[in-house]
Amino acid sequence: MLTQLRDIVDHVAKAESLDDALALLVKNTRNSMHTECCSVYLMSNDNLRLELMATEGLKAKPKTVSLGIDEGLVGLVARSCEPLNLANASVHPSYKYIPSIAEYKFNSFLATPIIYRRQNLGVLVVQQKEKRQFTEVEESFLVTLSAQLAVVLAHAKAHESWSIQLPPQSIEQKQFKGISASNGVAIAPLWFDDAQPRIESILPSSCLDTEQEQDRLGTAVELALKDFRRAKKRFEQELNTETLAIFDLFTHLLNDPMLKGDLKKQINQGDSAEWALRQVIESYAGRFEKMSDSYLSERANDVRELGQRLLYFLNYEGKLELDLAHPVILVTTQLTASMLASVPQDKLKAVISLEGAANSHAAILSRALGIPAIMGVEFNPTHYHQKLAIVDGYSGALYIKPTEALIQEYTELQNEELALSELITQDLDKPTFTRDEHQMKIYLNAGLSADTSIAVNQGVDGVGLYRTEIPFLLQQRFPSEEEQYLQYKTILETYPKKPVIMRTLDIGGDKPLPYLPIEEENPFLGWRGIRFTLDHPDIFLLQLKAMVRANIGNGNLSIMLPMISGLPELKQARKLINQAYEEVLGESEGDFSQPRIGMMIEVPSMLYLLPRVVGLVDFISVGTNDLTQYLLAVDRNNARVSHVYESYHPAVLLALKQIIDTANQYKLPVSVCGELAGDPIGCLLLLGLGYQSLSMNTSNVAKVKYIIRQVSQQEVEQLVATLLHHDDAEQILTDMISFFEEKELSGFIRAGR
Repeated sequence: MLTQLRDIVDHVAKAESLDDALALLVKNTRNSMHTECCSVYLMSNDNLRLELMATEGLKAKPKTVSLGIDEGLVGLVARSCEPLNLANASVHPSYKYIPSIAEYKFNSFLATPIIYRRQNLGVLVVQQKEKRQFTEVEESFLVTLSAQLAVVLAHAKAHESWSIQLPPQSIEQKQFKGISASNGVAIAPLWFDDAQPRIESILPSSCLDTEQEQDRLGTAVELALKDFRRAKKRFEQELNTETLAIFDLFTHLLNDPMLKGDLKKQINQGDSAEWALRQVIESYAGRFEKMSDSYLSERANDVRELGQRLLYFLNYEGKLELDLAHPVILVTTQLTASMLASVPQDKLKAVISLEGAANSHAAILSRALGIPAIMGVEFNPTHYHQKLAIVDGYSGALYIKPTEALIQEYTELQNEELALSELITQDLDKPTFTRDEHQMKIYLNAGLSADTSIAVNQGVDGVGLYRTEIPFLLQQRFPSEEEQYLQYKTILETYPKKPVIMRTLDIGGDKPLPYLPIEEENPFLGWRGIRFTLDHPDIFLLQLKAMVRANIGNGNLSIMLPMISGLPELKQARKLINQAYEEVLGESEGDFSQPRIGMMIEVPSMLYLLPRVVGLVDFISVGTNDLTQYLLAVDRNNARVSHVYESYHPAVLLALKQIIDTANQYKLPVSVCGELAGDPIGCLLLLGLGYQSLSMNTSNVAKVKYIIRQVSQQEVEQLVATLLHHDDAEQILTDMISFFEEKELSGFIRAGR
């Protein structure tokens, strides 16, 4: 049976057109199940009708029979989303007699919906003259076939490799959906750039002259280095230091002796420069992809971008900058930072990437430049090259050949967007108070480096999360105490008299170092965070001593411990912090105080142990990303279940309520440093729960400060108290949207909510 299933699906997938595929489907299914009739109906775009697309056994021709979703047994299966197995179909209340298809001669009826990720694509039906119920084995076969078929059909429909017309669609407006990577709205023609070489297309190839291949690669490296330096210089006046560090990262990787050594080794084995490049880049990218931390796993895209750029310069023939006569929406298979730099900024209205993620460096750069961007859009761009389109960077929607009414609507949104942008930056440097004079402290989350933009520094109260693991990940060895000390000192001096919270090394099974590979079946629950550093006190003590030394003369350092799941870990970590402090104190002249010590609340077990950490830590910080993931038992980076990841889930809000109530009871300072803090709706939910300290990415600071200033804490607290009684995230979201509309703040939540 398994072989038959595979054969049917394989034939369908290889068909050149939808008609051919479905014709093969019904023919092969009928033969495999030894039935007298097999038919397939597909759902219309508006999900209101089912079109007969292919049949073996019915008298009707394909596309001549159409049923409403509320008509007949086929409509019943589509509505109920479950199989229907009948021995005598004609006596069923939902049976619909259609004389033209000669269906009356078939009595037994078995049908199953074709569902892909909760979307009903159609119905697959088999029928026989004999009055009998189909067996459990037959029903199981058809259900399994439908499930496998759904993947093939959904993929084909998304990529438009089959001409699906159910019923004939308007040739005008079309809509596609992606992932929002950078907010904003753009209206312009699409411009598909497919000239960039693809590293995955490189096939195994050898060379006769290894020295010549080494020279080619060396030249490509030099050209790429110049390219990244040129790009950095181009954006110096527009971007802050943290964002510009993206180009420093590429430069660092290109100068990495290990990378160069691995490439040289492959070429010396007789591989061409291109094939050597692909093998090494895929190896390096694979290490990052295994990391569960979304920010770090997406660094795999940056490694691949580096490979793409080197591949480009291995075959460099033309100029880098696109020659465009008018502003466009750039469409590419995978957006890169270099590609953004190659398009004149006055000609770039928005970007669309068929692949990629919202935390890639290209996405970060898009946000920093204020360019709307959406990722992971599934459509065939060759069909729409130079067609007018609208990009909604808030919702991730793409509209091609939009109607005049839609163009007018989005033109108004653009005007509103400009007005909002000017509005939220007016009082950026002032403290953040609600209308009833409750202050909210706003801090930064920092990644590659702390943000040294003067404008933003004036608007924040410090750094709420500095990720110290980045330098460890970018090197081919553990950084020395002195190297860490110099980096930490620079960060602390950037924020004089403002608190800087540095999270200790957060690596392990989910974030393996290039020089310390870790293989685990379940890295999310594995050797990571504090578990790793406690097992390596030598590495941990070096980092702690570097932090303590960097704090001398600054006095603004706080140390935060990640992934704490129990009191023994916390006590052991504190012991090592005390040891590091005493060692530095003994080696230094003069006296200085120990940094404040805090811990992350991201493992659910700590919700029940919070009262017991009093006296062991000076503060706590809630990492909502991991806490939500662990509470809901869902990997938000897994496309199959990512829809289950709900930041506004009632259980998440109740957990956050428990944390703040306990912290207030024991007078323990608490902040939130997860993505929820920088989300327009999330920041008000947190305000209503009682939080008074939020840490977020640079791009969210201005809007969060503005939103909080427009409300009173009392009214938000009353609203959230009501929301805590809701049963699902959708109810909570609906009420929050109504509140934003009431406060005339709906412009901040257009993100397809």
